[in-house]
This record gives sequence, C-alpha cells and structure tokens, in this order.
Amino acid sequence: MSVLSGKKVLLGVSGGIAAYKTATLVRLLIKAGAQVQVIMTPASKDFVTPLTLSTLSKNPVYSTFLSEEGENAEWNNHVDFALWADLMVIAPATANTLSKMVNGNCDNLLIATYLSAKCPVYFAPAMDLDMYKHSSTLASFKALRDFGNIIIPAETGELASGLSGEGRMAEPENIVAFLEKDLESKLPLKGRKILVTAGPTYEAIDPVRFIGNHSTGKMGFDIAKAVADLGAEVILVSGPTHLQLKHSLVTIERVTSAQEMYEVCHRYFNEMDVAVAAAAVADYRPKNVASQKIKKKDDTLSVELEKTKDILASLGEIKKQQFLIGFALETENEIEHAKQKIQKKNLDLIVLNSLNDEGAGFGKSTNKVTFIDKNFSMEPMNLKSKEEVAQDIVNKIVEHYA
Repeated sequence: MSVLSGKKVLLGVSGGIAAYKTATLVRLLIKAGAQVQVIMTPASKDFVTPLTLSTLSKNPVYSTFLSEEGENAEWNNHVDFALWADLMVIAPATANTLSKMVNGNCDNLLIATYLSAKCPVYFAPAMDLDMYKHSSTLASFKALRDFGNIIIPAETGELASGLSGEGRMAEPENIVAFLEKDLESKLPLKGRKILVTAGPTYEAIDPVRFIGNHSTGKMGFDIAKAVADLGAEVILVSGPTHLQLKHSLVTIERVTSAQEMYEVCHRYFNEMDVAVAAAAVADYRPKNVASQKIKKKDDTLSVELEKTKDILASLGEIKKQQFLIGFALETENEIEHAKQKIQKKNLDLIVLNSLNDEGAGFGKSTNKVTFIDKNFSMEPMNLKSKEEVAQDIVNKIVEHYA
C-alpha cells in the first residue's frame, strides 16, 4: 500500500505546456489511494480542461475566488483548501508562479492557497532551458527551499521550444515516486519492528467445541495498521477473527490457541523494537482434549482446566531494549490490578479499560482507556472510537522514540 493512501493532496496547476501531464498525475495519485483537490490558475486552463481534472479527481476544480458572477456568487475559501490538505503539490510550477510564491504576489486562488498552507509544499518546475538556468529562477528555487518548500527536480529532455536540456517537468510517475520516497523517509517509525497480538484464542475441548471469549481483534488490527502507516514493519499475530488487513508492511500470522500464539510471539520477539499485546488470551485451557466429539449423556459435564502460558509475562522476562505494552480489562479494583500487572510482567506501559465504563469492552466500536506507565503515572482518556484509541497508543510509541 502506498504511503499516499488516505492522504489529502492539494494539486496546484499553473499555466505551462506541461499542465497536460497533470491528467496522468491526478490519475496516479488517485490510484495510490490519495484524495485529490485541484486548483488551477486561469492560464493553465489553456492547456488542460477543468472538466478533465474534475472527472479524474472526482472533485470540483477551482480557479477563481468566486464560483460565479452576480447575486449567486460563492466565495471559494483558499484558507479552507489549505487547511484541508496533508500536502500540496504545485505542478507544473512555471517561472511566473515560482516568482509569485517567493514574493507573495497574491493575484490568483492558487497563490492565495499556497500562502495559507500549513502542510508540506512540493513544487515541480517546468520551463525552457534558458529560463530554468536564469539567475532569477535559481534565486526562486533557493528562496522557496529556504521557506521549507521541497523541489521535485526537473528532468532533462526535449523541451517545447525544440531545445533539449534541463527544465522538463518530472514525469507524473516520477513525481509520485518522489512524494512516496520523501514521505516514507520522514515517517517516525520507519525502520522499527513491532509485534502486535490481536483477537481471542480458542482452547479446544473436543474437535468441535472450545473455550473462547468475545474479543473481535479490532483493537489489535487498528494498532497494526496505525504503526505500519507510520513506517514500522509489523508482525501481527492474530487469533481467530474475520478481520483482514492488507498492508505492504504488515505480515499476519494466524493462530488458534494460546500455545500457538506463545510460540509465534517468541519466534519473533528478540528482533522486535516494540511489542503490543492486545490479544485476549485464554488464561486456562482443558487439561485433556477429547479426540472425539463428547456426546451429551449426563446432566452435568466437568472439564478440568490448566493454566496457559502467560505470553506477556514471558516476554517481560526476556525483554532487553523492547518497549513492552500490555492491556488490562478489569471489572473491579482496576487501577490496583493494572499496577500489579505492570510490576509482575515487567511492562513499560499498560492500557487499562474497565467493563464498568459504558462503551468499553469487547464487541464495541468504542473504548475508554487509561494509560499507566512503569512509573505509575496515569493518563485517563475520554471515550473514543477504537481507531482513535489505537492512534493514542501509537502516539505513545512515537513519544518513546522521540
């Protein structure tokens, strides 16, 4: 999955012949999973139509401050566009547009939006060879880089004038590749290896029956996706669940029992930087598993149980540099029990949630947690979606490595 997936990309198109390439650029950004909003300068519409870019981006294209003339005119708010974007790409960036960006010559919607942008801004120059090498253009490049903008270098090739040389706008495929590489290099968890457990375990009674719990695995899957989106390589060890996660940085290991999860976790743990034990692992399993289905004969049935191996405690015993995060689902004396788990299992952080809190627990789309670290510092959180809770957990990991 591309690092651009889910990103809000504001594409500024200025008036150069290379504007015709933006149709392909929009298509590639959409294919990578980005949302695209296009803003054009009036001159750029001589080279590519707003209808083309609107159709490809699946969004209206804007080029003026007012949507129409007269009493029904609506203001196209450049500030809203700028705040919406995760990143802004100006391609092609002509010499004229570059000069306006440097000097704040705010005479069109694109420049007004650029001046309001809080996100990273990339620009892909496009102009003829002599213009590209002119001192004023080189000064614009330097000034824009000093402002914190990022140049997507022009390529060498045949130019509109018939000359051949530097100044040709980077090809759309290369622009997308540049964006992906630059974004990946800045991901806070790039290069980190993270183990995440998710879901329940099923402990067999006989070939058709088992002891289990109501965990859906959603929290663990959300955490795995969130850390992968920040560049981490993830091993997701999942108990039985219908959930799927397709991500280039996530490897899913499917298991059924607590013993299987124990073995897989220990196979990977030594090479991990972080382990997040979000699975609801069975504490007990049947001591003897029947080889055939147990027939219903008597009014009662006794099943002798034995403890399963405590995966989290076993990881805590052998951890070295790993940042170890556990979960505690409690129904009484929540804080006290959570603190005991931190000490007993050698944790760095525990995520406590109580079934006494409305909206928390298994099978719900929300959760209400309290973070407690190894020094017993507590941070209660409000009721949030599980995706938001997962992001809060990921933020703790990022803070640890900051």
